[in-house]
Amino acid sequence: MTVHENLLGGPPPTHLPDDPEPRELLASGTAPAEVAAKHPTSSLAWAQLADDAFAAGRVVESYAYARTGYHRGLDALRRNGWKGHGPVPFEHEPNRGFLRALHALARAAGAIGEKDEHERCTTFLKESSPTAAATLS
Repeated sequence: MTVHENLLGGPPPTHLPDDPEPRELLASGTAPAEVAAKHPTSSLAWAQLADDAFAAGRVVESYAYARTGYHRGLDALRRNGWKGHGPVPFEHEPNRGFLRALHALARAAGAIGEKDEHERCTTFLKESSPTAAATLS
């Protein structure tokens, strides 16, 4: 088996490079908006903004934050060899920002009645990381 195959013969798992500063800033209590402004490519910061907005009942705002984090994550995945499908393991901590943004996008899409996007994102999350789908749901 080559390094480019997983056990099922599909694409290898994508492991994003670690960028600990946004995670550390959020963990220390820095406001997510401040972290996103300082690290606009951080899916984790946008996912946290999406979660906070959703919890406060600002669903459309949550949707916008989640969509930003999702697209930032897609950009990062592509830069790191992802070809549009394949595993994005939740167990690899740097992947969690993207997976959280994807989950938040599915949740917000469902809340605003965007059924097709909700289903697409839910399926994408399950296919990318069954662990993330189970953990975040």
